[in-house]
Amino acid sequence: MDDTQFRRLLDYFGFSWKGYRKVRKGVKKRVGRHMHVLNCRNLSEYLDLIDVNPRLREECEHAMSVSISRFFRDRELWRTLEEDILPRLDNSGISVIRAWSAGCAGGEEVYSLKIIHDRLATSKPCRAALWILASDLNPENLDRARSGFYPAGSLKEVSHDLRDRCFDSVRRHRYAVKPEFTSHIRWRHHHLLSDPPDTGFHLLFLRNNVLTYYRDTLKVPAFQKIANTLFPSGFLMIGAHETLPDSEFNFVRHPRNPHIFQKQPD
Repeated sequence: MDDTQFRRLLDYFGFSWKGYRKVRKGVKKRVGRHMHVLNCRNLSEYLDLIDVNPRLREECEHAMSVSISRFFRDRELWRTLEEDILPRLDNSGISVIRAWSAGCAGGEEVYSLKIIHDRLATSKPCRAALWILASDLNPENLDRARSGFYPAGSLKEVSHDLRDRCFDSVRRHRYAVKPEFTSHIRWRHHHLLSDPPDTGFHLLFLRNNVLTYYRDTLKVPAFQKIANTLFPSGFLMIGAHETLPDSEFNFVRHPRNPHIFQKQPD
């Protein structure tokens, strides 16, 4: 599949060339394998087929999903969460901090949040429990995340002390999240262009998905619906190379980190 054909596939889904440009090689390979399984000789045959078959269209979207993550990716963001945002929420008097990892991929983001909340609780009395909704379009991602098994490369930002505390070594260069870090997580299959599966969150992780891979015509309304799930004064986390849509949204950038925003009351 050449770039002209790939752009045609992106157009079909409303995806952004800018978002996919650097990762297109792997995506093309996965889509090519799907075309081969379906005996499609060219892109036109493929698009005609997925256009009338919702299951095959969903399989194509799964093939086009990009899952690149590791524990504590963008270290400064996690430092700000641990040193400022989680303590601030804990001191606000709420009994439960509710978080949504929207597009959780392999679950590294979810367990990273559980780990820093646990570390906060061990350093001082922590009144607020942590509940997380973790959603993803790709069921394979959810299965991997739910299992809690990771290669050593996913833990390269994790210190040896933290690795010993939070992970079990299950085989050479493979680690499993310890059971105490898997509670109070709901795993949900969810398309980010659909209505949100829940509302009323204090923390919203929307990193490296909608804001990167969709065109503005789909990105802006999807972002609006997702942002509406945050409580007033809740916090939004986006990817290190992402920006908020140009439309007016009621968010203020966190003074310590340019990729964290606080929602302002209406």
